[in-house]
Amino acid sequence: MKPFLFAACLALAWAGLSAQTNVWQPSPGHTQVPIWPGPAPDAQRVEGPEAVLSNTDWVVAGKPFAFVVNVAQPTMTVYSPQGTNTGVAVVVFPGGGYNALAVDLEGTEICDWLTSGGITSVLLKYRVPTKPKVGPYSVSPQALEDAQRTLGLVRSRAAEWHIDPHKIGVIGFSAGGHMVAAISTHFDKRSYPAVDAADKESCRPDFAVALYPGHLWNEDKGFMLNPNVPVTSDTPPMFILQAENDPVDDVRNSLVYYIALKKARVPVEMHLYAEGGHGFGLRPTKFPITKWPQLVETWLRTIGMTSQ
Repeated sequence: MKPFLFAACLALAWAGLSAQTNVWQPSPGHTQVPIWPGPAPDAQRVEGPEAVLSNTDWVVAGKPFAFVVNVAQPTMTVYSPQGTNTGVAVVVFPGGGYNALAVDLEGTEICDWLTSGGITSVLLKYRVPTKPKVGPYSVSPQALEDAQRTLGLVRSRAAEWHIDPHKIGVIGFSAGGHMVAAISTHFDKRSYPAVDAADKESCRPDFAVALYPGHLWNEDKGFMLNPNVPVTSDTPPMFILQAENDPVDDVRNSLVYYIALKKARVPVEMHLYAEGGHGFGLRPTKFPITKWPQLVETWLRTIGMTSQ
């Protein structure tokens, strides 16, 4: 996503703010917990306290949504299925251009859908905004650290949460879709010094779902994948979905990623739709693309994560 374009989108979203609260809190019955036992690595000062910004002018399927901004203390919130438990778990990465988090549209609503199908979901409130640092991965290094830490934590708590440690995946939207690619290609070595036993667990997802991902294609460098997501044959099976008329993240983000996965012989399923735009989450609209949850559910059965 181009920085100026995302800034324009945020300006539009925040122009009609109807409410502002402090630290985001999940719905009753769910508890968010810090993912780091002490200060987070590579901590940076943010401009102001964490806040939840609600908007009534920019709506999806007739409903407003909220952004969380200035996240300096990353947390995870576990949503456990109340009925059937498939043993599958998914870590959820909301989007927001690595500047904010669409915490309900691409977070809590996704968790509710997953748990309704017997899947444990873990909503990651990762650090935003962040600044690049020198190194092989510079898009949002703190967010990647938070993702790696969370995958290890979930795997370390698998028995307690009734999760199969070999069926832990990730799903992300927009910038969160990029983080899906990042954690799927940066799992062999932690980006931070280990802090406890959870960091000895693998942070490789067993499967990954990227919806309208950004930051994977740089138009200044031709039709090629951003080198900060080095796809290999060890990259986990991938599901990709995007609208061809996406005005924020060009569909070529999905195309270059798909081609790299195919070249590496990584199992991948991609769905492109002519219309649908950007940032629709799973809220139903007139466009067929918003029926994507059924496609993901079928794919999870196809790759053996859930039963037929």
